[in-house]
Amino acid sequence: MINTNLKSFPLLIMGIIVLFFSACNSDRIEDLPTPDAREIWTGATTTFEKIAGTSAQDADNQDRITDEVWITRANDGGEIYNAKSENGSDKGSSPKGTQWAIGTINNLDNLSFKSFRDAVDKPKDVVGKDLVLFLTQEEIFISVKFTQWTEGKGGGFAYERSTK
Repeated sequence: MINTNLKSFPLLIMGIIVLFFSACNSDRIEDLPTPDAREIWTGATTTFEKIAGTSAQDADNQDRITDEVWITRANDGGEIYNAKSENGSDKGSSPKGTQWAIGTINNLDNLSFKSFRDAVDKPKDVVGKDLVLFLTQEEIFISVKFTQWTEGKGGGFAYERSTK
Protein backbone atom coordinates (compact mmCIF):
# COMPACT_ATOMS: atom_id res chain seq x y z
CA MET A 1 0.00 0.00 0.00
CA ILE A 2 1.29 3.51 -0.95
CA ASN A 3 1.53 6.07 1.79
CA THR A 4 -0.88 8.93 0.94
CA ASN A 5 1.66 11.48 2.18
CA LEU A 6 4.04 10.45 -0.62
CA LYS A 7 1.36 11.05 -3.27
CA SER A 8 1.32 14.77 -2.50
CA PHE A 9 5.12 15.09 -2.43
CA PRO A 10 5.45 16.04 -6.16
CA LEU A 11 2.85 18.78 -5.68
CA LEU A 12 4.76 20.11 -2.70
CA ILE A 13 8.00 20.23 -4.71
CA MET A 14 6.24 22.01 -7.60
CA GLY A 15 4.83 24.57 -5.16
CA ILE A 16 8.28 25.26 -3.71
CA ILE A 17 9.76 25.71 -7.20
CA VAL A 18 7.00 28.17 -8.19
CA LEU A 19 7.49 30.17 -4.99
CA PHE A 20 11.27 30.25 -5.51
CA PHE A 21 11.01 31.62 -9.04
CA SER A 22 8.32 34.09 -8.03
CA ALA A 23 10.54 35.44 -5.26
CA CYS A 24 13.52 35.73 -7.61
CA ASN A 25 11.55 37.91 -10.01
CA SER A 26 9.44 39.81 -7.48
CA ASP A 27 11.11 43.16 -8.17
CA ARG A 28 10.57 42.98 -11.92
CA ILE A 29 7.68 44.94 -13.34
CA GLU A 30 5.74 42.24 -15.13
CA ASP A 31 2.98 44.43 -16.50
CA LEU A 32 4.53 47.46 -18.14
CA PRO A 33 1.97 49.78 -19.65
CA THR A 34 1.12 48.76 -23.22
CA PRO A 35 2.96 50.68 -25.95
CA ASP A 36 -0.14 52.77 -26.69
CA ALA A 37 -0.58 53.69 -23.01
CA ARG A 38 3.06 54.55 -22.25
CA GLU A 39 4.16 58.05 -21.44
CA ILE A 40 7.78 58.33 -22.49
CA TRP A 41 9.60 61.59 -21.90
CA THR A 42 11.86 62.29 -24.86
CA GLY A 43 12.06 66.06 -24.57
CA ALA A 44 15.15 68.16 -24.01
CA THR A 45 17.73 66.95 -21.52
CA THR A 46 17.93 68.71 -18.17
CA THR A 47 20.67 68.44 -15.56
CA PHE A 48 20.11 68.10 -11.83
CA GLU A 49 22.87 68.41 -9.24
CA LYS A 50 22.86 68.18 -5.46
CA ILE A 51 26.14 69.56 -4.19
CA ALA A 52 27.77 67.54 -1.40
CA GLY A 53 27.00 68.92 2.05
CA THR A 54 23.78 70.71 1.08
CA SER A 55 20.46 69.94 2.78
CA ALA A 56 18.32 67.23 1.21
CA GLN A 57 15.26 68.93 2.75
CA ASP A 58 15.79 72.09 0.72
CA ALA A 59 13.59 72.09 -2.43
CA ASP A 60 16.56 73.35 -4.47
CA ASN A 61 18.36 70.09 -3.66
CA GLN A 62 15.50 67.85 -4.82
CA ASP A 63 14.80 67.02 -8.43
CA ARG A 64 11.04 67.51 -8.34
CA ILE A 65 10.31 65.45 -11.43
CA THR A 66 6.54 65.25 -10.78
CA ASP A 67 4.20 66.09 -7.90
CA GLU A 68 4.91 62.59 -6.51
CA VAL A 69 8.65 62.06 -7.12
CA TRP A 70 11.33 64.35 -5.65
CA ILE A 71 14.77 62.71 -5.97
CA THR A 72 17.48 63.72 -3.49
CA ARG A 73 20.22 62.23 -1.31
CA ALA A 74 21.07 62.77 2.36
CA ASN A 75 24.55 63.65 3.54
CA ASP A 76 25.06 60.36 5.42
CA GLY A 77 26.44 58.48 2.41
CA GLY A 78 23.25 56.60 1.59
CA GLU A 79 21.54 56.17 -1.73
CA ILE A 80 19.00 58.43 -3.40
CA TYR A 81 15.42 58.60 -2.13
CA ASN A 82 12.06 60.23 -2.84
CA ALA A 83 11.73 63.22 -0.50
CA LYS A 84 8.00 63.45 -1.26
CA SER A 85 7.27 60.07 0.35
CA GLU A 86 10.40 59.20 2.38
CA ASN A 87 12.40 60.89 5.14
CA GLY A 88 15.60 59.14 4.06
CA SER A 89 16.85 56.28 1.98
CA ASP A 90 15.89 52.69 2.68
CA LYS A 91 18.67 50.55 1.23
CA GLY A 92 17.24 48.32 -1.43
CA SER A 93 13.81 49.95 -1.81
CA SER A 94 14.42 53.69 -2.27
CA PRO A 95 13.43 55.84 -3.99
CA LYS A 96 9.79 54.91 -3.40
CA GLY A 97 7.51 55.21 -6.41
CA THR A 98 10.32 54.40 -8.83
CA GLN A 99 11.83 51.42 -10.60
CA TRP A 100 15.08 51.50 -12.56
CA ALA A 101 16.72 49.56 -15.37
CA ILE A 102 20.11 49.71 -17.02
CA GLY A 103 19.61 50.43 -20.71
CA THR A 104 17.84 52.88 -22.97
CA ILE A 105 14.25 53.73 -23.77
CA ASN A 106 14.82 52.36 -27.29
CA ASN A 107 15.03 48.90 -25.70
CA LEU A 108 12.19 49.40 -23.19
CA ASP A 109 10.43 46.07 -23.74
CA ASN A 110 13.60 44.11 -22.97
CA LEU A 111 14.58 45.91 -19.75
CA SER A 112 14.30 44.45 -16.27
CA PHE A 113 13.05 47.11 -13.84
CA LYS A 114 14.09 46.89 -10.19
CA SER A 115 14.75 49.11 -7.21
CA PHE A 116 17.59 51.59 -7.76
CA ARG A 117 20.06 49.59 -5.65
CA ASP A 118 19.16 46.27 -7.28
CA ALA A 119 19.43 47.78 -10.75
CA VAL A 120 22.82 49.48 -10.32
CA ASP A 121 24.33 47.22 -7.60
CA LYS A 122 26.75 49.78 -6.13
CA PRO A 123 25.48 53.36 -6.53
CA LYS A 124 29.05 54.68 -6.74
CA ASP A 125 29.44 52.68 -9.97
CA VAL A 126 26.37 54.25 -11.64
CA VAL A 127 28.23 57.17 -13.23
CA GLY A 128 28.16 57.00 -17.03
CA LYS A 129 25.55 54.23 -17.30
CA ASP A 130 22.40 54.65 -19.36
CA LEU A 131 19.34 54.09 -17.17
CA VAL A 132 15.61 54.20 -17.58
CA LEU A 133 13.58 55.50 -14.64
CA PHE A 134 9.98 54.31 -14.39
CA LEU A 135 7.69 56.46 -12.23
CA THR A 136 5.30 53.74 -11.11
CA GLN A 137 2.36 55.85 -10.00
CA GLU A 138 2.33 58.11 -13.05
CA GLU A 139 3.52 55.38 -15.46
CA ILE A 140 6.19 57.65 -16.98
CA PHE A 141 9.50 56.48 -18.46
CA ILE A 142 12.51 58.81 -18.34
CA SER A 143 16.09 58.46 -19.65
CA VAL A 144 18.70 59.11 -16.94
CA LYS A 145 22.51 59.20 -16.95
CA PHE A 146 24.39 59.93 -13.71
CA THR A 147 27.38 62.21 -14.20
CA GLN A 148 28.62 62.39 -10.59
CA TRP A 149 28.32 60.42 -7.33
CA THR A 150 30.08 61.59 -4.16
CA GLU A 151 31.46 58.60 -2.28
CA GLY A 152 31.28 58.48 1.50
CA LYS A 153 29.58 61.32 3.36
CA GLY A 154 28.28 64.43 1.67
CA GLY A 155 25.35 63.25 -0.44
CA GLY A 156 26.42 64.83 -3.69
CA PHE A 157 25.23 63.50 -7.03
CA ALA A 158 24.30 64.74 -10.47
CA TYR A 159 22.51 63.38 -13.49
CA GLU A 160 21.05 64.29 -16.83
CA ARG A 161 17.48 63.21 -17.63
CA SER A 162 14.93 63.61 -20.35
CA THR A 163 11.97 65.93 -19.91
CA LYS A 164 8.38 65.80 -21.10
